Amino acid sequence: TFLTSMPLRTLAPDTALLFITRIARMFAYGFLSVVLALYLAEIGFDAAQIGALFTLALIGDAVISLWLTTSADRFGRQRTLIVGAALMLFAGMAFAFTKNFFILAIAAIIGVISPSGNEIGPFLSIEQASLSQIIRDEQRTRIFAWYNLVGSFATALGALCGGGLVQALQGAGAPAVESYRTIVIAYAAMGAALALLFTRLSAAIQPRVISDPSLKTRLGLHRSQSVVLKLSALFALDAFAGGFVIQSLLAYWFYTQYKVDPGMLGAIFFGANIFAGISSLAAARIAAKFGLINTMVFTHIPSNILLILVPLMPNLGLAIALLLARFSISQMDVPTRQSYTMAVVAPDERSAASGITTIARSVGAALSPSLAGVLLSTPFLAAPFFIAGGLKIVYDLALYRSFITMKPPEEETNTSLGAKRSNLSK
Repeated sequence: TFLTSMPLRTLAPDTALLFITRIARMFAYGFLSVVLALYLAEIGFDAAQIGALFTLALIGDAVISLWLTTSADRFGRQRTLIVGAALMLFAGMAFAFTKNFFILAIAAIIGVISPSGNEIGPFLSIEQASLSQIIRDEQRTRIFAWYNLVGSFATALGALCGGGLVQALQGAGAPAVESYRTIVIAYAAMGAALALLFTRLSAAIQPRVISDPSLKTRLGLHRSQSVVLKLSALFALDAFAGGFVIQSLLAYWFYTQYKVDPGMLGAIFFGANIFAGISSLAAARIAAKFGLINTMVFTHIPSNILLILVPLMPNLGLAIALLLARFSISQMDVPTRQSYTMAVVAPDERSAASGITTIARSVGAALSPSLAGVLLSTPFLAAPFFIAGGLKIVYDLALYRSFITMKPPEEETNTSLGAKRSNLSK
C-alpha cells in the first residue's frame, strides 16, 4: 500500500535525523499551543493583549528567520538550526518566568515560540533545503508528505498530551497557572534537546555547488528571484487568512463559545492534526497524478468552504465534525507547496527560497491574530472564520492563474516521456 511504500527505517542517517527533529519540535509546538492562550489569560492578559503577543511572536519570527535562512547556506545549515533551537529555549524560559508584558513582547520577538501549533522559526526552511539536497527529485514530494505527516502526528500527540497533563495536574489540586507553567517549561526543555540533536547532522546537508557570489542578491537568490517573490506574495495572503484561525485562537473560541475544558480541547486538536497529517500524505499520490499546482488549489478550496461553515453549526458536536472534516483535506497543499518551491529554484537558492516564502507566510500570519483577538472580544465571534475562508479562496484562484503553466522538473520529465510514448505508438 501507499502507507508502506516509504518505510522510514530505510532513510539515510541525515534524513532520518531530520525526521526526528521535526517530530520533537512539532510535538513541542502542539504541547504548548492548546494552553498558551489560556496560560496568558490566567496570568492577567485579555484577549486583545494575547492576540498582540501572538502577532509580535510571528513578526519577530519573520525578521529573525529571514536573517538566518538567507545566510544559512554559507554560515552553515547545521549551525543555523542550533541557533534556532537556542532561541526556542530562550522564549520558553521567558514566558515561564515573567508576567511583564514588555519582557514577554521582547521574548516573543527575539525567541521562537509557536502560538499556532504550526511550524515557526528557521527550522522548516533549512530542513527542507537539506532534504532536497540528499534525495532525488522524484522522491521529493513523497518525502515532504511523510515529513508533514510525522509533524502533524507529533503536533496532534503534543496537543493531546499538553491538554491531558494540564487536566491531570489540576485534577490533583495544582493551581491552573502552575499547571500551564509546567507546559511552558517543558517547551523550553525541548528546545535544548533539539539543539543537541542538530549537532549530529553531517556536512552532506550542505549544497555541493555554490553559484558565483556575484550573482547573489541580498536575499540569497539569483535566477529565481521573481518567481520566489511572486510565490511569497501569494503565500503571505494565504497565511494572513490562516492567522485568523490559528490553533490557540480556535481553542479560545471553543472555550468561549462552548466552555470546553483543556482536556477536551487537547482531544479535539489531536484529532484535527491526525486528519491533517493523513491529508498531507495523500497529497503526494494525488500530485503524482494531477500535478502539484492542481493538487494545491483543488483540495484547498473545499477545505476553506468547510472552515466558513464551522461557526454556523448549531451545537458543539457539529462544529467539531466540520472542523475535523476541514482538517482532513486542509493540508494537501502543504507538502505540494513546499515541494514546488524547492523544484523551481537552483540547489544553492533552496534555503533562501524556502526561508523567504516561509517568512512571507510568517509576516502574513503575524498581522491577523491581533485582529482576530479584537473580533473574539466582541459579539462577532464567527467573523475570523468567514474572513479566513474567503481570503484563502482568493489565494487559491490567484495561485492557479499565476503558476499553472510553470511545471517542476519531474512533471516536465513525465510530460516528455508521455509525448515520446505517444509518438512511438503512432
